[in-house]
Amino acid sequence: MVLAVAPVAQTDAGQLLTFLVQIGVFLGAALLLGQLARRVGLPGIVGELSAGVLLGPSLLGVVAPGAFARLIPGGHAPLLDGVGQFGVLLLVGVTGAHLDLTVVRRHRWAVCCVGTGGLVLPLAFGVVTGLILPAALLGPGVDRTVFAAFLGVALCVSAIPVIGSTLLELRLLHRDIGQLIITAAAVEDVVGWLLLSVVGAMATTGVAAGHLGTAVGSLALVLVATVALRPVVNRSLRWAARKTEPGVSVVVTVLLVVLAAAGTQAVGLEPVLGAFLCGILIGSSGWLEPTRLAPLRTFVLAVLAPLFFATAGLRTDLGALARPPVAAAAGLVLVVAVVGKFAGAYLGGRLARLRPWPALALGAGLNARGVIEVIIAMVGLRLGVFSPAMYTVVVLVAIGTSVMAPPMLRYTTRRIPVTDQEQA
Repeated sequence: MVLAVAPVAQTDAGQLLTFLVQIGVFLGAALLLGQLARRVGLPGIVGELSAGVLLGPSLLGVVAPGAFARLIPGGHAPLLDGVGQFGVLLLVGVTGAHLDLTVVRRHRWAVCCVGTGGLVLPLAFGVVTGLILPAALLGPGVDRTVFAAFLGVALCVSAIPVIGSTLLELRLLHRDIGQLIITAAAVEDVVGWLLLSVVGAMATTGVAAGHLGTAVGSLALVLVATVALRPVVNRSLRWAARKTEPGVSVVVTVLLVVLAAAGTQAVGLEPVLGAFLCGILIGSSGWLEPTRLAPLRTFVLAVLAPLFFATAGLRTDLGALARPPVAAAAGLVLVVAVVGKFAGAYLGGRLARLRPWPALALGAGLNARGVIEVIIAMVGLRLGVFSPAMYTVVVLVAIGTSVMAPPMLRYTTRRIPVTDQEQA
């Protein structure tokens, strides 16, 4: 029996060539602009997002529309989007695997106060702001309550990767205030992913009591499944640890993260929640040495994450800011985001009996939203909750708050005395 092999269609070959060119152009631009941002003291994500903005409709689409049409045919890049989504799942999983839960336990009262204040107040501010923003910023046909809830979640989160790199650059990670900032951000991340899954389910099923109950029930099912998944994760990693090839641990980790993401997607929740919870299980298992994950972490942070941020910037249309209602909304949301996070973290710090300057430093550190807010904005755009203009507003807030973090941290931490233990 002879099997006839169909020739590759010319359109398929053209799509492959376009995809390869997109990878090269976007990754190269993200690398160069990310390095430039770091050289001038900004987080790398600012440059990586700017790569997509420059190559998108905001600049390239205006200056050279023909080149933009050839680079992004039809204004869409589905293959590049797929790589970006895969990258963000691994980024979230690796982030969860590097959380130090022992620090959370050691500072549990302060973390509880700061995390609660840094979550609740910006969440409430964001919901109220979402209720008063112009209807033009909502996705088509979306319920105003769902939109407000999504905006509240976007404003209440913090970004561990941006915060961690900022603390490292400022040499604050070894200090008590640095440890408190990073652990409070970890708690906010966990709660933020849970809230994102709930509001994401609300966006797809509605806000009726029965639908909301289904979303909460699905979330409870995922939490129970996470506990049941721990033995599977431990056995898998224990088996991988016996292998001499380091690549086995990387493959097992990727498999666990992707399957966990598929599980939460299957029950109607966001896949990033499953990836994050699985990452926490991997990091707390005790069977995986950090050096085994080093190749995966390097590839994710150096290749996949910049590609995701570049594609996220591609959807940012700065031309929307030329419309006065959108520009006013951007200013309002930025002010609400900064004030809400600073006030919440400061009040939480004071409740934990911290002095004023450490409490202010907590607000300065937790104010950086970077990676996490961009992911939430992408989810909101994909679900139709955010209009393209509102997506641009949220991404700009993520960039703005990330840019503010280093100078604000420098200013506040200079006024916090170094203890003898920190000096040692």
